[in-house]
Amino acid sequence: MMRLFNSHPEILCRGEGKFFGKGKSNALHGALARSKEFKRWLGHNPWTLRDQDPNLEDIVANTINYLMQEKLRKTNKKIVGDKSPFTTPGVVEEISSICPGAKVVHIVRDGRDVAVSSVYHQWNNATDLGGRRKLSREKVEKREAYRKDPETFGASGESIFAGGHVAEIARSWSKSVSTAMEDAALLGDNYCQVRYEDLLAEPVGEVMRLLEFLGADSDEEVARRCVEAASFEQLSGGRTQGEEASSSFYRKGIAGDWKNHFTEEDRRVFKEEAGELLIRLGYEDDLDW
Repeated sequence: MMRLFNSHPEILCRGEGKFFGKGKSNALHGALARSKEFKRWLGHNPWTLRDQDPNLEDIVANTINYLMQEKLRKTNKKIVGDKSPFTTPGVVEEISSICPGAKVVHIVRDGRDVAVSSVYHQWNNATDLGGRRKLSREKVEKREAYRKDPETFGASGESIFAGGHVAEIARSWSKSVSTAMEDAALLGDNYCQVRYEDLLAEPVGEVMRLLEFLGADSDEEVARRCVEAASFEQLSGGRTQGEEASSSFYRKGIAGDWKNHFTEEDRRVFKEEAGELLIRLGYEDDLDW
């Protein structure tokens, strides 16, 4: 989505700025909120008000505005945006409070495909491969067995998920997506949701809708060029959708791949944890899948 928007002649979209996430130390809002040094500086600064604490959200908002507008000023574009993953519940509420008037495009994806993608992401970013994710012995063994012979691994009926990983992802996905949808009321008409699967099925039409929402040129030909610039073939270096490279960030580029990976037990666990949201989003008609 970021690359799709950034390829538009009127939109500058970079990411991830990690602006939002008050409870996370690696986010701008969280870093300032949790910094003892920053609080000490505020408490001894002649420019801060003595009768009340400075508004932290105003400081965050002005910092975001400065950073984004400075980049935008150096281009010929008119709209600027950031890729801000909803990694913790409450991000939409933060955006509405810190950046009132900002437009939010919320892309959602079938949580079961999210779960599969999460496994590959962990495998590819493991410490034994030079990454930052420390994997358990079980996860490493599953990764090596799968990569050695994916077909044999799949035919064995063994799950790619270790321990309670599938339940953990289902709960996390359900909570973050549900909270974002509930908080969308705070944004009013400045919130727009799009399903990843719909982007794959009707890319030009969906992109035209999103561009119109953002107030950018939504001409069909412009939308088509954006779609082509951000296509799986372009990003993966020439592979077609469905052609897997398990160690690549752009692994497969399709929807519904969870059906090739979930065991019956994985299905049961995910249904138990997040089945209602799958129905609400239109991924299932009922709980009989």
